[in-house]
Formats: sequence, C-alpha cells, structure tokens
Amino acid sequence: MPDLTNSRLPRVLGDKYDQILASWTKEQVSGARRGAISEGDLRAQCNELLSTMRQALASGNADVQAPAWAPVRDILQRVSFTRAQQGFTPSETATFVLSLKRPVFDALRAAVGADAEALAAEIWSATELLDRLALLTTESYMRTREELIARQSQDMLELSTPVVKLWDGVLALPMIGTLDSSRTQVVMESLLQRIVETGADVAILDITGVPTVDTLTAQHLIKTVTAARLMGAECIISGIRPQIAQTIVHLGVDLGDIVTKATLADAFKLALSRTGMALVKSKNALAQTGSITTGAR
Repeated sequence: MPDLTNSRLPRVLGDKYDQILASWTKEQVSGARRGAISEGDLRAQCNELLSTMRQALASGNADVQAPAWAPVRDILQRVSFTRAQQGFTPSETATFVLSLKRPVFDALRAAVGADAEALAAEIWSATELLDRLALLTTESYMRTREELIARQSQDMLELSTPVVKLWDGVLALPMIGTLDSSRTQVVMESLLQRIVETGADVAILDITGVPTVDTLTAQHLIKTVTAARLMGAECIISGIRPQIAQTIVHLGVDLGDIVTKATLADAFKLALSRTGMALVKSKNALAQTGSITTGAR
C-alpha cells in the first residue's frame, strides 16, 4: 500500500479541493460519451468521490480496504454498477478514477516546488493510491457485468422454453436449440409449474427445433419425463426426425416406455385420445371449409 505518512497529499487535497475538483470535472465532461451520462450527474459523482477520499485520507490510513475507506468503496461500486448498466466499457469506467491523476499531480507539483526527489515520491504515492482505486472500480464493474450477463442468460432460457396450453389437460413445450444441463433445469421447472397450475394430464415435449440429440440430451429428456410423471402427467416426445431416430439407435439410448411421435400434430392427436377426446370433421355447413371440431369419445 502507498506510504502517506509524510505525504502532502492529504493536505493538498484539502487546500486545493476546489481547484482539483474543477480540473477533474472538466476532464470528465470533455471525455464523456455524449448522451451516456449527464453533466450534472458527472459533476455530482466527482464531487462525492473526491470529498469522501479527502475524509478517508484524513484518517491517516492509506489502505483502501480499511474501514475508513468503506464509503469510497461504496461510491466506486455504485458508479461501476451504473456505468455497466449504461453500456460503458471497462476502460471508460476505470478512467473515471485514473483521470484524477493529472489534477492531483499538478496540485502536488505546485505544493512541492523545485524539489524533484520529493515531487517524485509524492507522485509515486498518489499513483499507487489512485491505481488501487481504479482496480477496485474495474473489479466492481466486472462483477456487475457478470451478474447482468447471468441474469440475461437466465431470462433468455426462460423465454426460449415456453409452456403452451394446447387444450384442456394438454400442454406443449416446444424446444429450440441445444438442450444442456442448465436449460434442462429451467425446462423442468417451467413444465412442472404449469402442470400444477393447469392440472394437465398430458405434456408434449416437441424437439423439432433441437438440432442434434446425443446421449446427454436424451438423458435430460428422460429426466424431464420422469419428473412430469411424478406430478401425474404423461409425456409424449414429438419431433423425432429420421436423423434423430438413427442417432438414438446408433447411440443405444433406451427411452424406455416413453411415447414418441414424428410430428407435433401426431402427438396432439394422441394427447387428445388420452384425455378422452378426438378430432372429427364437422358435419354442419362449415364442413365445406374443412373445419375440424372435437368431440368426446
């Protein structure tokens, strides 16, 4: 950590506060992306951080992880969070702290005078301190970005696994894309929840949009079917294309007594029959248009 025992930095930051703040804010305003953040918000952030830094330096402890620096860390975390949401890059976020170097160095140069050795020591101490704060800012930014990406990925998973009610007692879950472990968990939770909500007797898992089915994918499907059965719903897997059928046979995957159908339409007909319903052609005037209605068996 930087040694500020005999440093002029705490005193300079107090005596030249307004000058440093004005110079730093000017650099921030000129370097900010147009429209990304308002000038008023930028000035407020600069003033808040510089004021809190002055208070932390007054404690005499230069360890940025010390309790005295907790308010500074909180501000940096909040700024990083906001800028990550606003689409700032890691470099732009770190520059918020790093751009403070020039105003601080200028103030130290004016305070130290012609003593080159003393000025070098002061600048080195200030550089260490500001670099550590910039690292904290970058770390907070990266954590925020990771959380945002994870949350967006979860939202995408949920959106890509809709459970549709086709008929009373019949649900359909069309799946598109690769079926991995994390997505299987979302699929299973969504399906089981809808089974509870609707009291469905049959659930159709349509894998028409799944590009390939390997051993792991088949195991995921079997687990989902087993979980649905435990909730009292029978499952039908539809979308078994010739290539997928050949792959399953080649891999030696045993689907047990799980019912499979080539198309969603075939699976829907079977599901209706399982619930005591059937598709029949209408015998009224709409028969000429090919209208189809359901009737109890």
